Parts: sequence; C-alpha cells; structure tokens
Amino acid sequence: MQFSYEVKIPKDRVAVLIGVKGSVKKEIQNTLSLKLTVDSKEGDVFLEGDDSLKLLTAQNIVKAIGRGFNPETALELLNENAYFDMVDISNFTGDSRAKFLRIKARVIGTDGKARKTIENLTHTSTVVYGKTISIIGDYEGVSFAKRAFEALLSGSRHSGVYSFLEKSIKRRKNVL
Repeated sequence: MQFSYEVKIPKDRVAVLIGVKGSVKKEIQNTLSLKLTVDSKEGDVFLEGDDSLKLLTAQNIVKAIGRGFNPETALELLNENAYFDMVDISNFTGDSRAKFLRIKARVIGTDGKARKTIENLTHTSTVVYGKTISIIGDYEGVSFAKRAFEALLSGSRHSGVYSFLEKSIKRRKNVL
C-alpha cells in the first residue's frame, strides 16, 4: 500500500532541505526508504512510501528543516525517542504586529539567553523562526520546553518559568 503526504515549507528553506548536490534529500530518502519530491518554486514537498511510520518521521524532519533547524539536528528525529513540536507565537498576540515582535523578543531574550536557558534546562534544541518556536528533544524535554515557551508567551516572568523548569526536572529525576 502506498502512502503520501504533502508538506509546505518556506521557499528560503528549500535549498537547506535539498542540501549540497542533493545530499540531505538523498539521506532522508535512503534512510527511510521513501521518495521525496520538492517543488522549489512553491516550497511544496511530496513524500511517498509504503511505511506510514517512516513517512511520518520524514514529514517531521522536513517540517523541522522548514522551521529553521539545520539538517543534522532535524535528522535526530530518526531516533525513535526524539520528538518534534511547535508553538505558534501568533496564537498569543492577536493581530498586533507590535505585540508579536515584543513577545517574540521576550521568548528569545537578550542575546538569545531565554531560549538558550530553556534549551539547557530541558536538553532540547529550539529554533524561533517566523511565527513559530520549534522544539526537538526527548518527549519530556519537548513537553517541558513547550510549556515554558507558552508561559513566557502568556506573560509569565522569566525567573518563574526557569524555577518551574528546575523543579519539574528535579522531580522527574527523583521519580526515575
């Protein structure tokens, strides 16, 4: 049985998905035994194969590259314990461009400090690109990072969010 998915990525990320001489595209195709067709003019990516789980993995890798991750980080999603999730910043800002820019800057922090702190505490990789925050890591790390970013987007204080993460991670380690 053949399955197919379509993913749209920003046109400026198409070259990254394809890679030098098609290297990234080939690696995805060969590793997951599927066909990847890229419409570089529109940013449409078509995935075809007979294993729906491999197609879902490829779809997440393509989305991750499309949302700003470098291919090496996106390919971590080949690990069955790696997850990918996104937060749409515009869900927290309404139509106000000024509010969007202010909140996006808040999530990144001065010199990227807020984003890096959340990454370090949750052992995840994150990218703020366009209107989204994308996260790759293990399930719990992604879950904690997503909650932290949503709290910042909702107006929580940075110190409160970091404290929540530290306590949650400490509790998690004590349970394990």
